[in-house]
Amino acid sequence: MGNAEHIQQAITRIRERYPEAIISEETIKSGQAMLVVKKEALLHVLSLAKEELRFNVLYDLTAADHLEKEPYFHVIYLLHSHEQLVKLFIKVKVDRENPLLPSATRLWPMANWFEREVYDFYGIRFEGHPNLKRILLPDEWIGYPLRKDYPLTEEPVQFKGIMADKLPSEVIPKQHE
Repeated sequence: MGNAEHIQQAITRIRERYPEAIISEETIKSGQAMLVVKKEALLHVLSLAKEELRFNVLYDLTAADHLEKEPYFHVIYLLHSHEQLVKLFIKVKVDRENPLLPSATRLWPMANWFEREVYDFYGIRFEGHPNLKRILLPDEWIGYPLRKDYPLTEEPVQFKGIMADKLPSEVIPKQHE
């Protein structure tokens, strides 16, 4: 049985167990399957994927903001099955006004770091997360820089000293041979 058949079996199983959970099924550029699921069913679908369908690795968890097209975020879970050597992408839409999802840390401990990164850059909160705080930006940072509505600022850089007027090769004395 090939990879495509394994993925279709997994999708069929999710549809059977949670018929109302799947909003749509997409094929992404790499040819992989992506399920768009309802926020309310996310943890059920992820649990089924891990515990019964044997997607034992949360390969990545990321977010996207397509503000110019849609007024919400997408959070994408990239799952991998070592046994079947296949990947499955699960995508969920998250409201901008109350960006909240259940934490997947009880299923995959690695979700701890991924969720903290998504929180740090997008402000999406994960209910039940054991330690949801910034991971890369300083605690005092204001805002979430990967949101499309985050204000962009520029800071002029001033060069001071001797190098402001001359190239480094003009400043460093040449050694005589």
